[in-house]
Amino acid sequence: MTQPISYGGRPLPPAPGAPTPELRVARFRGHARRLTWSAIVLIGVAGATGFFYGNLPAPFENWMLLAGAGVIVLLLVILPFLRWWAHVYTITTRRVLERTGVLSARHRELDHVRGYTIQVRRGLLQRMWGAGTLTLSNGVDPSLRLVNIPSVELVHEALVDQVEVNQILAHRDAQPPLPPQPPLPAGR
Repeated sequence: MTQPISYGGRPLPPAPGAPTPELRVARFRGHARRLTWSAIVLIGVAGATGFFYGNLPAPFENWMLLAGAGVIVLLLVILPFLRWWAHVYTITTRRVLERTGVLSARHRELDHVRGYTIQVRRGLLQRMWGAGTLTLSNGVDPSLRLVNIPSVELVHEALVDQVEVNQILAHRDAQPPLPPQPPLPAGR
């Protein structure tokens, strides 16, 4: 089922005073290029372990080799991956959410209806990969930084649209209802 669409291509706004459900617009993580070194370490450890296993003088040294490789993979591959995987940004029709933490989750949110400024920062490597960092600040709460996110222009555009729509709807819902129109005279 599709929503009715206005001439501008956007869905029609809900009726004044009607409840609007909170819908997810986007959900993403930071750019995966930060896992490049972890992938290189994993390939190197696998290659070195495969080469040296069975070629060491004493048999217990093979187990030491496997234990060392396991520790390196845990510290330099698995933990960075879990840290990256556990940091999620979500944009809904009402707010921006940031969830971080592997064992204990922390949440931060910023409502669209209050409005905020959006600052885009892109370094040389971020521009090459199409990524960037967005800083959202409403002047009251601490700034919310969306660090190293992919397709930064698209996310920026979605945030601007959501702020605009939420402020229009909030302004419209804050207006007093119009008085009923008097009935038209009958007869003519």
